[in-house]
Amino acid sequence: MSKLTIPKNYSSALNLHDTQLAIKTVKDFFQGMLAQRLSLTRVSAPLFVDPTTGLNDNLNGYERPVTFGILEQGDKEAEVVHSLAKWKRYALKKYGFSLGEGIYTDMNAIRRDEETDNIHSIFVDQWDWEKVIRKEDRNLDFLEETVKTVYKCLRKTEQYMAIQYDYIDLILPKDITFITTSELEEMFPDNTPKEREYYFAKAKGAICVMQIGDKLANGEPHDGRAPDYDDWSTVNSDGFNGLNGDIILWNDVLQCAFELSSMGIRVDKEALRRQLQERGCPERAALEFHKMLLDGRLPQSIGGGIGQSRLCMFFLRKAHIGEVQASIWPEEQTDICKQNNIILL
Repeated sequence: MSKLTIPKNYSSALNLHDTQLAIKTVKDFFQGMLAQRLSLTRVSAPLFVDPTTGLNDNLNGYERPVTFGILEQGDKEAEVVHSLAKWKRYALKKYGFSLGEGIYTDMNAIRRDEETDNIHSIFVDQWDWEKVIRKEDRNLDFLEETVKTVYKCLRKTEQYMAIQYDYIDLILPKDITFITTSELEEMFPDNTPKEREYYFAKAKGAICVMQIGDKLANGEPHDGRAPDYDDWSTVNSDGFNGLNGDIILWNDVLQCAFELSSMGIRVDKEALRRQLQERGCPERAALEFHKMLLDGRLPQSIGGGIGQSRLCMFFLRKAHIGEVQASIWPEEQTDICKQNNIILL
């Protein structure tokens, strides 16, 4: 079992019934604000996909998807999605969205190989969003402006929830602080990537860690990234590689760096070829999604995922993601949580 964090003298301010009402309140407000500020339209999205299309998210390349056979189609295999990172870009084309328009959806996924703890579950729910941009928008300035817009939605949500619930105090700083993985490496050369995020998030309150996926000076990447959606290899205006980032908040309840969103400008055909080669999977270029991208049949885009349960957990000041989502947990973890006033759904 992964390590659990048990906050001292923890007690949820809301019972199970009121927690359900609060979950709806925070979700409704945030997604409405996000859709308005980014010009997004809610669309229907798949729970499973055909693995031969290349539409599923391969994550770090080793996580096993949940698969099943479809009886009516001769037991043809389908995969439960890990995320909709690539499907969204395909949907922008299929649904006919134009420049400046975008989509968002409720993404539900199963990650069977996840190690569960306070913030990780085998059930993943997030708002997956994607927006059509111009080729000339593929730069750091555009990425940072989009991050600032998402962060403003987060601050507005905290302010709204503080009005609804007296126990919620305002803790988010006015501005989010940008930093690259290379800068973090220089600041904390003897620490792991997660430790670097911990120290910087604790100091700043809200950070965007940019340029994740390519190798750092020590020869290792800050964190893994799939090769076929975020662009982590294009040289940007700062002279580093990458046009992506993670929004990380300081979680007062758990005293940890709390990743709430991963987002980025998506690969163009040059970056896709380069990143498939770098990850040792050039054969994926033959899959339908990748062929469409390489043939110029998909729009340039920016997009990301924002964890729904994590967002609820953060704004409701919960200690475990299982307090805001229904999943299956190891018996030992459930028992330890119950002994410490953490009631899992």
